[in-house]
Amino acid sequence: MTPKGNPHAGTSRLDAQRRRTDLDDLAAAPRIDLLVIGGGVTGAGVALDAASRGLRTVLVESRDLAFGTSRWSSKLVHGGLRYLATGRIGVARESAIERGVLMTRTAPHLTRAMPQLVPLLPDLLNAGQVALIRAGFHAGDVLRRSAGTPGSLLPRVRRIDAARTRRLVPGVRTDGLRGALVAHDGQLVDDVRLVVALARTAAQYGATVLTRVRAEEVTGTSARLVDTLTGERLDLRASAVINATGVWADQVDASIKLRPSRGTHLLVDAAALGHPTAALTVPVPGSVSRFVFALPQQLGRVAIGLTDEDAPGPVPDEPQPSDDEVTFLLDTVNAALATTLTRADLRGAYAGLRPLIDTGGGSTADISREHAVLESPNGVITVVGGKLTTYRRMAQDAVDTAVRLRGLPGRACWTARLPLIGAPGHRDSRPVEASALPASLLARHGGLAHEVLGAGELESIAEGLDVTRAEIVYAVTHEGALDASDVLDRRTRLGLVREDADRARAAVEEIVGELVEEIRPA
Repeated sequence: MTPKGNPHAGTSRLDAQRRRTDLDDLAAAPRIDLLVIGGGVTGAGVALDAASRGLRTVLVESRDLAFGTSRWSSKLVHGGLRYLATGRIGVARESAIERGVLMTRTAPHLTRAMPQLVPLLPDLLNAGQVALIRAGFHAGDVLRRSAGTPGSLLPRVRRIDAARTRRLVPGVRTDGLRGALVAHDGQLVDDVRLVVALARTAAQYGATVLTRVRAEEVTGTSARLVDTLTGERLDLRASAVINATGVWADQVDASIKLRPSRGTHLLVDAAALGHPTAALTVPVPGSVSRFVFALPQQLGRVAIGLTDEDAPGPVPDEPQPSDDEVTFLLDTVNAALATTLTRADLRGAYAGLRPLIDTGGGSTADISREHAVLESPNGVITVVGGKLTTYRRMAQDAVDTAVRLRGLPGRACWTARLPLIGAPGHRDSRPVEASALPASLLARHGGLAHEVLGAGELESIAEGLDVTRAEIVYAVTHEGALDASDVLDRRTRLGLVREDADRARAAVEEIVGELVEEIRPA
């Protein structure tokens, strides 16, 4: 079921030409069912949910898809183990259910099972802590079963010996090592790839997806849209408006009170930990529910994170880690490593802000990760809180609220069984001989690898980087990238390590410049 009146319904392709045509079409017919403000994982999820119900939907993002918090995650699709430890059973179960949806139906091509390994080292854990962690892991396995996720996808908890521990994480300390406890969780190849897939699938169902378009003078039934590339403005009328701007939600809806929390990650070469294939999980001293993870990532890196720090004041475009956070992460992970990591080993670092609802005093670590759907006095519907894993449920609740409050037409939500583009069950997915292309390309694009193959050469964009020239072209011709930053910082994530971005920049700028020249203002 797709909305009437969108000539592009049926195609997932996002490019400069479609953007220009969509803006012209919207100016000619500025009355829609639903306006979604914000192009992160929640906003893109809302747009897909609404469009797949048959609602005429417009998503506007003032910068680029996944510009904010959605690109700064741990890339984990987690089952809520931490929330079990603090008694938040409802949040934990919701996480486990949504993890299963992502890994089995929505985006199995972008996810994989990630072993989480807690090394049994005498000065790291005492017997009581080991018992608590084991009990928590088993409780997480109960959640997995209750959510219907098969053990063949996420294996059950087990204890392994020291030799197997070293094979999974070669960089682990060996003195006194008595093996490890291993549980499994989900991991995304990349968080931005999920957001782009959501936006493109929404576009395929008829949603209008517009980046570099700012919403001003927002009410519950209208907004003035400003094309930040040209300065053009248009007044839009909508039956409902959903604010999904995350940490910027209070700038759209002044009735919302947020308390952002900063989560920081450090990036090191995978070689520094011996190219681990499991996530090293190190308990934070003095806590029974917090851990620091060393998580294998794409592009040959390991991300070490994360923190949970108050982040008051104006919201920056790109939050920065503090010196104290860097020290904390290194000190914690080094307790489990054979070779000490120092600041000289860091290849990059990033920080994101969690859009937590302000509930008063206390630590941000104690604030609920439950999401909320709220109606402001002027009628704007805001969805806020939550986390990446539960984006689909957040979107469903937001659209359900809009349908109920505004009497919108449309079928019931069915995104729990709707595969995203690239997923095995999607109609445009095609099998490709794995040996015919880089494994990294297949991991990032799944069943759309055949389209990427047709976009350009499989030559690396720069020596030593596993991103191909074809992927750069495809980012512009199919994924809505409008400039080199969109490509480097979001579609490929080369921008996470400045050295990588600098090596690729000239070639990326040349390709992007040729492909998007026609949308530049005179």
